Amino acid sequence: MATIRIQAEDFDAAAAAAALTAGRNDVGAVVTFTGRCRSEDNTLAALELEHYPGMAEEEIARVAAEAERRWPLQGTIIIHRYGRIRPGENIVLVVTASSHREAAFEAASFLMDYLKTQAPFWKKEIRADGSEGGWVDAKEADDQAMEKWAK
Repeated sequence: MATIRIQAEDFDAAAAAAALTAGRNDVGAVVTFTGRCRSEDNTLAALELEHYPGMAEEEIARVAAEAERRWPLQGTIIIHRYGRIRPGENIVLVVTASSHREAAFEAASFLMDYLKTQAPFWKKEIRADGSEGGWVDAKEADDQAMEKWAK
């Protein structure tokens, strides 16, 4: 069963990976992915992330369960932040653990492709000049990456 957390506070990727594998000798591979806010060539002051509490956790848990059906995982952690996130700060963490690296890598990639394109989060850009840059949509390349997982 995956651990899903949606929180305003920052997270510690190493601590999350250590917690996932503590006392386990069946884990041969741990993949961690940390998504961070970029400055967009110093034009971005922050991203404002919004979500629907309860619904977001439920939807992410549904997709995490799908990953656990597709790949032999010993554990999964997904942490996604909300609120105002400035360049250089963490946004999202995905940790997958499996007996073998291929399953851990593929599951982490699947989960990130989902989080990037379909997770129920809304991102608004706050520009360095103080203006609002509008809502951010998934990029075409992100949508194409998600298509490879369709079954």
